[in-house]
Amino acid sequence: MSEWIAFISYALVMSITPGPNNVMVLSSGANFGLKRTMPHVLGITYGFTLQTLAVCAVFGLAWNHLSAPPAWLSWVGAAYLAYLAFKLLRAGPVGSALVAKPLTLWEGMIFQAVNPKAWIMALTTASVFVPKLGDLRVALLLMAVVLIVINLPCVTTWAAFGDALRTWLASPRRRAVFNGIMGLLLLLTAWRMVAA
Repeated sequence: MSEWIAFISYALVMSITPGPNNVMVLSSGANFGLKRTMPHVLGITYGFTLQTLAVCAVFGLAWNHLSAPPAWLSWVGAAYLAYLAFKLLRAGPVGSALVAKPLTLWEGMIFQAVNPKAWIMALTTASVFVPKLGDLRVALLLMAVVLIVINLPCVTTWAAFGDALRTWLASPRRRAVFNGIMGLLLLLTAWRMVAA
């Protein structure tokens, strides 16, 4: 039982702390609202859960010696974040031609493949928790439930916080400043991904 408590605590900390996913949905919530951001949120949760389960099922025990994702993965993820930051920095007020669309469910899922934080959690889960959680099939099923139950509200909280800022961001100047800060945070996240 203590292994599951440790896993739940780890999943909570990794899901609620800032990272590429949470910064992106915060920005999306502020720019498009919670309702239009929910496909992105669901994509993150489903993609992250499927990725973690796949790593645990296929490579879990074999990858015990790995402590980090491959270096090229950081570069791909950083490039994608830089692209999103550029789009965010160019976004105009709501209703303008320059406003980007929120990410779809599929885009949110696919982004997990180049998200180093998601890979770190998947690899850590596979190497630290899977060997201690008992029968692999039962463990994978319970892990899926835990990850969805924890990750979905955590990521939704970030999107809801962004949505709560919408009224304050009705001013084009404030929105431009916010988008600039979010774009710079994405660029900083991208830089940290490749500098680490």
